[in-house]
Amino acid sequence: MTTTTTARAPETTDRATTTAPAPTADTGRRRVSARVRILLWLLLVMALALAAVAMTTRSFLLRDVDHRINRLLTQETGEFANFEERGGDPRTGRPFTDADRLLTVFLERQYPDADEELIGLVGRAGAGPRQIRQPHDLPVALPLHEDPGARARIFGSPDSSGVLDRPQGEIRWAKVTVGRPGRAPDAAFVVAFHPEREQARVNSVFRTLLGISGVALLLTVGIAWAVAGRILKPVRVVRAAAAQLTEQDLTRRIPVHGHDDIAALADTFNGMLDRLERAFAAQREFVDDAGHELRTPITIVRGHLEVMGDDPAEREETVRLVTDELDRMSRIVEDLLLLAKAERPDFVCPEPVQVAELTADVYVKARTLGDRDWQLDGVADLEAGLDPQRITQAMVQLAQNAVQHTTSGQTIRIGSRTDGPDLELYVADSGPGVQPQDAEVIFERFRRGTARRGARGSGAGLGLSIVKAIAEGHRGRVRLHGTPGGGATFALVLYAPRAPEGDPS
Repeated sequence: MTTTTTARAPETTDRATTTAPAPTADTGRRRVSARVRILLWLLLVMALALAAVAMTTRSFLLRDVDHRINRLLTQETGEFANFEERGGDPRTGRPFTDADRLLTVFLERQYPDADEELIGLVGRAGAGPRQIRQPHDLPVALPLHEDPGARARIFGSPDSSGVLDRPQGEIRWAKVTVGRPGRAPDAAFVVAFHPEREQARVNSVFRTLLGISGVALLLTVGIAWAVAGRILKPVRVVRAAAAQLTEQDLTRRIPVHGHDDIAALADTFNGMLDRLERAFAAQREFVDDAGHELRTPITIVRGHLEVMGDDPAEREETVRLVTDELDRMSRIVEDLLLLAKAERPDFVCPEPVQVAELTADVYVKARTLGDRDWQLDGVADLEAGLDPQRITQAMVQLAQNAVQHTTSGQTIRIGSRTDGPDLELYVADSGPGVQPQDAEVIFERFRRGTARRGARGSGAGLGLSIVKAIAEGHRGRVRLHGTPGGGATFALVLYAPRAPEGDPS
């Protein structure tokens, strides 16, 4: 039976493995999908587990058969030994003196089981023992009472029990010898048990278990195939979405359902697509903006160089104009590179900063930008996590923007204040203010307001875009509102919660 079981298990595994590989379009090789691999591992584990259960059950049943046979042999021999010691001949009423009579009387009173033989053997082993038995039909190929060679081996054995292996079937036996002390036994009582039918019943149970295990394995495979398909469906969707993504189309997203690991994978993949889309958009915008804004100064430089004559004064004027345009191109490129860097995680490097000192430093630096009535309006006395260089860059840019929109002697106020958990660093001017239609576009790249006062700056319209990028790098925003009495106020609104009193952090 063991050989048959071993032959079936590999057959099931080979059949599953044959259908498992799937062709791969990119390499031309056959690759096993995750669904099939999960199924194969589950099939292997389940097959081993079910085989172990069946083999263990068979082992327990065979051990139980051995225990029952041993108990039966012990019981029968014990009864005979007790009868020999205490029994008496019903004819004389005295103890037995003849072994033949003892065996005959005892066997007359016994009822053997279906697979059991009770035999009395009289005589010496060399002469061939004579047997005494009850008529009893046994469903075996060759019973012990029909096998003189086996009887002679058992009668001549010095052991009281044993196992006799024959081509016709195994015999478990036990015997009690009858004889006078110091002499060879004259007779023996033999209990023989044929375990074929008991073992056949165990093997039948074992085959039944194997059949049930096979059906359970098939049902498990079917259910696992369906469940694995449902679980891995989002993974296939991610794979299909990744295959369809191109540089020109990054808008595809994966629907997220549930709250398991697969849903987390889809959500993470969507987040990656968002970052890729922003990065490609920033790259395209950088290229478009650079091409748009650099085209004009390049045209101016080329035009002046082409018409430049030999007059020294004309050449000097042309060089001045060309140098001025090249400087403007350099500023545009630096600003564009700065905006492109704003997409990087290291664009801002926050550190603990005393806001009052930072506000005073910005005020001192801004005073050199123009002849204005500079005022330090107020300072917030707290420590916040900011990038002092980027904040200074943004505030100086706002101050420069205020200088361009005011005239000599007009007031520009610089300060900082807190509003709940928010920190505001602001620049307020007394210029003409910002038109409502301009307030929505002046923070975009290369966009300028329509109402300007004073000299028109030479910038390319990137200053306020840089300010906005710095604010967003600090997870804040830029706010624009009117100044009481006229003018505009630009403020960096940053989240900076204050620590409780007594908390050193």
